[in-house]
Parts: sequence; structure tokens; C-alpha cells
Amino acid sequence: MKRIFFIIFLIVTPAVLFSQETVNKIVNLSLEDVILIAQQKSPSAMSAKHRLRSSYWQYRYYKADYMPQVSLYGNPVQFQNQSKLIETTEGSLYSQYNQLYSDITLGANQKIGFTGGSLSVFSNLGYSMNFIDDTMFFSSSPINISFTQPIFGYNSYKWEKKIEPLKYKEALQNYLETMEDVSITAANYFFSCLLAQINKEIQETNLANNDTLYQIAKGRYNMGTIAENEVLNMELNYLNSLSQLETAKLELEMQIFDLKSFLRIQNDMDIGLIAPIDIPDLEVDAQLAVVEANENRADIISFKRQLLEADQSLDNAKKENRFSMDLSLTYGLDRTAGTFYESYKDPQDKEVVMLSVSIPILDWGRAKGQIKMAESQKELIKTTVEQDLIDFNQEIYIKARQFNMQYNQLLIAAKSDTVAQKRYDFTKARYLIGTIDITELNSSLSDKDSNRKGYISALQSFWINYFEVRKLTLYDFIKKEKIGAEFNLLID
Repeated sequence: MKRIFFIIFLIVTPAVLFSQETVNKIVNLSLEDVILIAQQKSPSAMSAKHRLRSSYWQYRYYKADYMPQVSLYGNPVQFQNQSKLIETTEGSLYSQYNQLYSDITLGANQKIGFTGGSLSVFSNLGYSMNFIDDTMFFSSSPINISFTQPIFGYNSYKWEKKIEPLKYKEALQNYLETMEDVSITAANYFFSCLLAQINKEIQETNLANNDTLYQIAKGRYNMGTIAENEVLNMELNYLNSLSQLETAKLELEMQIFDLKSFLRIQNDMDIGLIAPIDIPDLEVDAQLAVVEANENRADIISFKRQLLEADQSLDNAKKENRFSMDLSLTYGLDRTAGTFYESYKDPQDKEVVMLSVSIPILDWGRAKGQIKMAESQKELIKTTVEQDLIDFNQEIYIKARQFNMQYNQLLIAAKSDTVAQKRYDFTKARYLIGTIDITELNSSLSDKDSNRKGYISALQSFWINYFEVRKLTLYDFIKKEKIGAEFNLLID
């Protein structure tokens, strides 16, 4: 429980001032602890959270763009004193303007995604004072309703409604995959540091053993039971152990420094690592892995999005430079009067219907060229996506099979480590009673050390392969559930 509270303390506290007693105390971290800290504090995890928030607000912007947009705008003060050229029935002449004008408008606009049109409603009030003849008037438009609808044209709203939700969902799954990447990176740092820690422990044990054996050899040499050459070999082993221990200590310090830097832990805190020796009896079903990956991975969403974007580009090319028609309908009430009250009394109707048409006659094959390019691009994307999907499924299937093989390799490495340790203990006991020479003892020592390191390397391969399978499928095969996150907490 103390270790759990310490991990929570590390995560929620950005900077901690430790007492001397805390600094000198070694905090032991498991692989799960390191991954948990990495997913909360590592630079990669923080970058992933900010990218997720950016995608969320981009999606919110898209959603808000289809809600009614209400605005208040106008010209509070507009003064002009100038001569303007105007046309009359008698010809052109200059007229002097010296007036003050102001107006304000309250309006709302609504996009209609299904049709690609737009609907707007606004109310306007204006005031004008002419200083030349000392007159003033109010102009009001209590209500104006306008509807614009493209006919046979490109509807960008329709495509946004299909593509934007996919982009946001892709961003969510990309975040989960990035967190699995963080787990893989954290595991690599963990095992590199753990291997250095194990190597230091090995060298400390070897130094103690070689010191004991060297002292025994000197005693036997004084008694005349062994030759001087064997004493020199034991002394050389002892000196080599001293050198190897110093090298192992330096390597461990460097690996711990890298781990702390990645986890953003204070450098003056001593940490130790707990080897994850409790291995789950797990076999990944390759077919289940493929099914889960096709349901969960961001790549699958990306494939759908790319195909939709190709269809969007083709639809735009077909309709942008072809026959198009726009229909505009406007209805409103207008009135101009000398007083504010009169400007709202008995307003007059205003109806406007406009149909605009655009017919390209000669474009020298420009529209056809754009369509052909869009069609070719669509076929290219379709072919690429189909091949990527085949490679995608094959990669997952092979990775699942590799993981299952790695589990057996780990069992063999664990057994080899145990056997090599027993062999060394037995060989050392035989050397002490003088039934074997130093060569066989050195051989068993080398086998013991290499098999111990080989076991840690096998542990690393097992867990790295497991986290890679998790990333490729976004499925936890130990808990037998999909990998998810509290996205609401991450976005707030």
C-alpha cells in the first residue's frame, strides 16, 4: 500500500521536495508502476493528451458550425461630408452630402446540412440625420427571412457530416495507440535498467565468491596442495570482478538516469526495480486478435476516411465546373419614417425570388481533366487501402504467433537460469573439495551469468511482444476486454 500511495504521489505532484530520510530510502518500482507513471508524466503521454484535446475542439468546432449562429453587428457612427456624382433625368450632377448615419442588426444563420443550403433571419434598425436640410428619419426592417439553396451543386455539408465524426473517432483510437507506445517505451527503459541492476548484483556476488575462493587458494598454496599458477588465476578472477563491478555500477547509474528522465522523476531519489517474474499463462488467439484489431484500430477508421475523402474529391470535381443553379428566396418587412415609432407602424412587404444559373460552354477540357484526375486518385487510394488492409491483418496474425512462441522461449530461459545456477553451485562445491580445476569453475560461472541475463532478456521480449500485440489490437488479452480511457477526464 505504501508503494501504491507513493506512485499516486509521484503522478499528482509535479515537483516534490524530499527530506534526507526520503532521499536515502530506495523506492522499489514494478513494471506496472513504471508504465503507470509514464502514461501520466512522460513527454510522449503529455503530447498525446494535447493532440487529443486539439482534435476534440476541432470536432466541437464542426458541431458548433451546424448550430444557429447569432450575431449582433452594425455601424454605431458613420459621418460623411462630401460631394457625390448622381444620375438624374436631366443628366449627371454633383450633390453635397452632410449626414450622420448609424444602424444595428441582430441576425441568426443556420446551415442545412442535408440540402447544402442556408437559412438566415435578421432584424435591422437604422437612423439618419441630414445636416444640410436638417431632416432625420428611421429605417426599420423588423423581420427578414432569407433562404439560399444550391441545386445540382456540390454539397460540402453532406461530406463533412460523414468525414468529421470519423476524424474524431480516429483521434480517440490514435490516443489509445500512443499510450500503448508509451507502455512499450517505458518497458524498454525498465528492462534496460533492470538488466543493469541484475548485472550489478551478479558482479557483487561474483566478487564475494572470487574473494573467498582466492583466500582459499592462497591457503592451499601455502599448504603445498596447489600450484602457484592456480593461485594467480584466482587472483586474476578477483581483480576482474573488481573491475566488472565498477563498470556495472556506472552502467546502472546511467540507466537509472535515463529512466528517471523519461518518467520525469527527481534525480536525487533512489529507485530499485522489481523483476516481473509472475508470468500469466497466456496464449493469444490469432483470429481473435485480427477481429479485435479490425474493430478497434485507428488504421481501420483511417481506411474508411480515405475512401470517403476520395469520393468527396470526385463529387466536387464532377459538380464544381458543371451546370449549376442557385435558388434564393427572401421575405421581409420594411418601413422608413421620421420617428422611431412610425418606422415600425404598418411596414411594407418585401419579397425577392432569384434563380441564378451557371452553364460552362467552353473550358478546353478543364472540367473533364479534373474529373479524370479525381477518378484516378480514387482508384489509387482504393488499391492502396486494400493492400494496406491485407498487410494490416497479416502483421497482426504474425505478431500473435510470435508472442505465443515467445512464451515458450521464456519458459526455457527460466529453466536454463535455474539449471545454470544449480550447476555453478555444484561445481563450486566440487572445486572447494578439490575434485575439479579452475577451468571448469570459470566455465560454469560464465554460463550462470549469461543464463541469468538471458532470462531477463527473455522477460523483456515477452512483455514487449505483449504490449505490441495490445497496441496492434487495442485489446487486453489478460483481462479479456477492449482497451479504453476516460476521455471526458482527459479533455477537461
